Order: sequence, then C-alpha cells, then structure tokens
Amino acid sequence: MAAKIQQSLSSLLLMSLLLLLVVPSSILSATLRSDIQALESIIRSIDPSSISPSSYLSTWDFSEDPCEGSGTFLGVMCSFPLDNTTSRVTEIDLDDDGYDGSSLMNLNKNRFRGPIPETVFQLKKLTKLSLSENFFTGDITPGITWLKELKTIDLSKNSIAGEIPPRISSLRSLTHLILSNNHLDGRIPPLNGLWKLQVLELGNNHLSGTLPKLPPSLRTLSLCYNSLAGRITPLHRLKHLVSLDVSQNRFSGTISHEILTFPEISHINVSFNQFISVEVVQVIGIESHLRILDAEGNQLQGHLPLNLPSYGNLKYINLRSNKFSGDIPRIYGKRLENSWRSLYLENNYLTGLLPEEFQRVSKQIRGSLSNNCLQCPKNVPICQGVQKPKSQCTNAMQKEDLE
Repeated sequence: MAAKIQQSLSSLLLMSLLLLLVVPSSILSATLRSDIQALESIIRSIDPSSISPSSYLSTWDFSEDPCEGSGTFLGVMCSFPLDNTTSRVTEIDLDDDGYDGSSLMNLNKNRFRGPIPETVFQLKKLTKLSLSENFFTGDITPGITWLKELKTIDLSKNSIAGEIPPRISSLRSLTHLILSNNHLDGRIPPLNGLWKLQVLELGNNHLSGTLPKLPPSLRTLSLCYNSLAGRITPLHRLKHLVSLDVSQNRFSGTISHEILTFPEISHINVSFNQFISVEVVQVIGIESHLRILDAEGNQLQGHLPLNLPSYGNLKYINLRSNKFSGDIPRIYGKRLENSWRSLYLENNYLTGLLPEEFQRVSKQIRGSLSNNCLQCPKNVPICQGVQKPKSQCTNAMQKEDLE
C-alpha cells in the first residue's frame, strides 16, 4: 500500500513539472523576470525605515506581479504586448518622499547616493530615465546605451563626473537629454545623430572645447556655465530653436543675425562671453517671436543697434557692461513708451543728451542708464545712479573719433 502511495505521489510530481515546462511563462508571470529583478534591486537598496506608509514604494508587494497587481507597484508603468508575451517595465516615476538608499534609479528629489547601478540597464523597454536631484556619483556608463527605447534622460542636479559617452548618440529615440548641474568635463561629443532631440540641457558643468555638430530638431539648448569657446556659427542650422542659453562661457566673434531671426526664437541669453559685435538686421515684414535678449558682460562695441526696435515682440533687453558708445537712438525711447518693459544699458560709454521720450517713461519700466557718459536728468527714474568720471568719457570719445 505504501509503495502505491509513493508511486502516485511521484507521478503527480512529474506531471506538475511537465506542466511547468509546457505552460507559457506569461501565465506564470506577466512581467519579464529580469525587470522584476531590477525592481527588487531598487527596494533592496533603500533603508526600509525611510519608506513612509504613504509613499509609492510602500505599495511594492512582490507576492504580486508588478504589471498585473491591483493597487500595488504605484509609479511603475508597463507595456502590454498584444501577442500575450511578457510585459515590460517602461517607466518608474516615483514620488519625492525622501527615501534613503545607497543608490538607485528614477527617483527625483530623493537622497540616493553612489553610482547608478547596472541593474537599471536591464530594463530594456524603459522610455524615461529620470534620476534628477539626488546624490549620484561616478560617470555615465556605456550601459545606458543598451536602453534603445529611451525618449528622456534626466540626470540633472547630481554629482556625476567624467565625459559624456560618444555612443549616447546611438539612442535615436531621445527627445530630451538633460545632464545639467553635474561635474561633467571634456568635450561635448557630436550629437547630430539624435535626430529627434528637442531639448538639450548641459549647463553648469565643466565642459570645454568648441561646439559640436548638433541636431537641427533642437528647440531648447542650454550650455550655460561651462568653459566652451570659439564661434557659435554651428548654431546657424538650429532653425527650430525657441530658447538659447550659452551664457557664462568663452565664446567669441559675432552674434549673427541668423540666430536673432530664427523663426521661433523667443529667448536668447549670450551674456558673459567674449563677443565683440552683434548683427541686428531690420525685420520689417518678417514676424519675430524674440521677447528676451540678454547680451550683458561681453565686449560689444560701436553704436547701439538701430534695428533692434524693429523686433515687434521684443520686451526685455539687457546690454549692460559692454563697450557701446555714441548716442542712444530716439526710437529706443519710443519703444519704452509703448512695448518695451525693461532696458538695461548701464556700464557702457554712451554719450550725449537723453532723448526726450525717456523723460515720459513710466516708473513701472525697469532698467538703468548709470555708469555711462550721459547727460541724464536725476528726475528720470531710469537715470538713477552716477555716470562715469569725465576722464573715462573723454578717452572713450577720443577713441570713437579715431575709429
């Protein structure tokens, strides 16, 4: 009798094993096993005491499937193939509850530390990698290029160092690449292969060299607070730009009319570089969307651009701390009466009488004409502040006469 029972149990076990082999894995687990392991590695890296009951991570219950659970795994987004194959994790977008962990991923505004772990790069269907405002260190490893379906990479506001890997241009689906506020150095690699890229933010790093080839699809470009140098002529191809910020670098040469007249450009910041001239062409009959022009702290010289008032949507102008000389065009005063909201021209070498239109300007207009060589009435709000000593002004006027 005991032998028969043993034989029956053996047969039952064998049948169970055979069922496990023939039943599709999608029935056993809806989510790919390697994706589950990546999620498990996230939870292991976090101090359990830092997970509050109200946080998304408190709902991660691995007794249920991450892509099929009801009310569990909040913040985890999955794809659900129509052919009944395993689901894939495509996005992890957690709350900013302030988890404490040794390292990990896609958790904005937390306290994760250490290098980005390789387990992140097992999530091959990931479309968004957002790790901003943490304490990640190390470099951007080549493993990031395994995530071929990424559309967004945001590693901003960390302590990531090293160079931008050249093979990042193989991520052809990228639309947003945000690496600002880190410790990245070296040259920017050619990125023209990222033909869908719309947003590139590399500001506040230690990048050097000249501008590389960039994709013409860009709409936002921020390279501020680096050590980039040379001419900005490679930007002429970026005709879809809406916002451009190359401030606080070492760029030189001319701010060309091509950039100022991009069809959709609204905000240009080229301040604190070494530009010596700006080409401002008349745009009558051409609609311009330019609202903000900031060229402070360069070496721009000659007369103030006479065609600047022809930019119909322009509201905020900052040309302070340059080497402009000569009179202020009367049309500038007329624009201040009507459409301009701010005009900063202090710390130049402007001379002569103040156009009478400036005396009718509203007190609500922001701006300054101080530290020039103007005859500026003290009762005019925009004239507040002292002018340059006569000796500096005389030297400037003599130099202008020689030119």
